[in-house]
Amino acid sequence: MVTREKLNVAVIGVSGRGMGLLSLLCNMDDVRVTVVSDLYDDRMQMAAEQAMKEAGYRPLSIRDYREVVQRDDVDCVITPSSWSSHIRIAIASMKAGKPVAIEVGGAYSIRECWDLVNTYEETGVDCMMLENCCYGRKEMAVLNMVKKGVFGEIIHCQGGYQHDLREEISMGLENRHYRFSNYLNRNGELYPTHEVGPIAKYLNINRGNRFLMLTSMASKARGLHEWIVKNKGADHEHAKLHFTQGDIVTTMIKCAHGETVLLIHDTSLPRVYSRGGRVQGTRGIWMEDKNAVHIDGISPPEDFSNLEASWEPFEKYLEQYEHPLWKEYLREGVKAGHGGMDYLVLRAFLESVKYNRPTPIDVYDTATWMAITCLSEDSIAMGSMPVPFPDFTCGKWINREEEVPSKYMLSKIPEF
Repeated sequence: MVTREKLNVAVIGVSGRGMGLLSLLCNMDDVRVTVVSDLYDDRMQMAAEQAMKEAGYRPLSIRDYREVVQRDDVDCVITPSSWSSHIRIAIASMKAGKPVAIEVGGAYSIRECWDLVNTYEETGVDCMMLENCCYGRKEMAVLNMVKKGVFGEIIHCQGGYQHDLREEISMGLENRHYRFSNYLNRNGELYPTHEVGPIAKYLNINRGNRFLMLTSMASKARGLHEWIVKNKGADHEHAKLHFTQGDIVTTMIKCAHGETVLLIHDTSLPRVYSRGGRVQGTRGIWMEDKNAVHIDGISPPEDFSNLEASWEPFEKYLEQYEHPLWKEYLREGVKAGHGGMDYLVLRAFLESVKYNRPTPIDVYDTATWMAITCLSEDSIAMGSMPVPFPDFTCGKWINREEEVPSKYMLSKIPEF
């Protein structure tokens, strides 16, 4: 347990996402950001200046993450670095005895997922994915409904990362954003965790259930090329590139207890943002895009002359099943960051470090969710063949110990 008044935190990776997290950290009374780190000096400079402006002190700027994790003035590490580097940074941090939180993003190989898990089992040092959607208000209310049996036995869940990112991806080289090279060279479910994180908690994945296999299919890739031609010109060097990432990638996952999960990756065509959440059980269904619920025997029965009348507004159930954490959060005042969930996921990690308890999203969750990316690549490359899903718990999922109670716990609904 950290006994000092403030928790000393290092932030490794301070581009756009890192700067947002840094701002939240600088406004926490029990946190001091002692070090910022990045490959680019200008980003470290901006981060140090932001800390000075918001918290009244200037953290050290150190480029080499290996030096950062060894420092005595670092209690834990937060790394919103690129997809290709955050597992490597997390492993170095764990070996140095520093709990680490990594930002979302898919893995590049199953080997690195096993390396992450094995490092945890060798060191006992926690690694938590900062999957903020697990702490979204509606996701937590749905979690409460699932745990209380409102939907009956869960049969099927859906979710997606459906977000028009054509400009961000296509301007990736100019803006030093790693998405560009990924879409140029890879073809798979590149960003699964926003949707699969909450779903995994609904389905007790790694705590009584697990993912058994998946199969993925990718459409052709046209959206980025058209955007580049329209906005950069047909003669631009990027207009001559062939992007391999399909515009729509669909992934199906089968669970040990028979549930199915559908994931959709859709980021290179015109559209409106949606995570496309859906939870369906033997007693009812929630559909995020409709912002509606239908519960057998409670909601109006199906009427083909007016189908919309059979749906009830989700707000009615949100009021009844508001998660206790969000009840407290609303009373105390919601903080900035994706509707407030950024703050909650950070606090879930930081308070686990402070009070020496396991993180509510653990290393097995982190590895499982990240593995979807490279497994989907394999499936697509083999003509959408089914691919077996590794069991990163090595059988412990069947009889896991109960999660240490806290208000941030996700396996059960806490009482406080």
